[in-house]
Amino acid sequence: MNDNKTIASTLVWATNYLCAVSETPRLDAELLLMYVLGWSRVKVIAEQKATLSTAQVAALRPLIERRAQRESIAYIVGYKEFYGMDFMVNSSVLVPRPETELLVDLAIQHAHRVQQPLHIADIGTGSGCIAVTLAAQLSEVDVYAVDISSDALKVAAKNVARHKVIAKVHLIEGDLVAPLKTPVDMIVSNPPYTILSEIDAGVLEHEPHLALDGGVDGFAVYRQLLADAPSKLGPDGMVLLEIGATQGAEVMALAHAHFPSAQITLHQDLAGHDRVVRIQRNTR
Repeated sequence: MNDNKTIASTLVWATNYLCAVSETPRLDAELLLMYVLGWSRVKVIAEQKATLSTAQVAALRPLIERRAQRESIAYIVGYKEFYGMDFMVNSSVLVPRPETELLVDLAIQHAHRVQQPLHIADIGTGSGCIAVTLAAQLSEVDVYAVDISSDALKVAAKNVARHKVIAKVHLIEGDLVAPLKTPVDMIVSNPPYTILSEIDAGVLEHEPHLALDGGVDGFAVYRQLLADAPSKLGPDGMVLLEIGATQGAEVMALAHAHFPSAQITLHQDLAGHDRVVRIQRNTR
């Protein structure tokens, strides 16, 4: 690519460069150019005849090359939108996915129904997107954001500070629910549930395996989490677990084994895929 190109010709070059590795090469090119220019997408599309400077072209080229290596746009620009909020991300944490917003929706709906202060544990918090969103959306809540990775918790701490919920979100290093000292009202989790050999090459190469690896069958973390959860969940407490699209039946069976008297339901995301198992304990 030569220097001093128009936006139109630069986007054509970048789109062609990314075609072999991305399902959305034009969008990727636009997003990275937006990042370099500090412009909105509307402006990038409207200013197709504008000429890029040599410095702008030089800044864009390595970003396009990184994307060509299947690195997520979120890692390249350093943030990802989730639930209408921007979250800082790097390779120590998973990139937040829009399907996880269903878990947040269900947690918020439950909080509004009970109308009382809640203690919530976000297990495997990663970037903190779930914990921070719940803290931002709910007025009376304490969220214990637990992760086994100290590097992930450093990212979560930045997001807690960014969204000004330091008083509500408590970061804890540890394995699953083990660090919780007293029972909580709600456990939410997007745990590792993939089989590494089956996931997208870009995800496998760039996102943290610790946050992805669900064991040989994808259910290892669910088995441990559901075995330990009953002792960490208060009366009438709720557990919300994100799952893979084909894991509903197995996770529900595990839930019934450890919460035999609970109401257990399966919820679909906007694409119609099984996405969240909801466990409502009722000891009354």
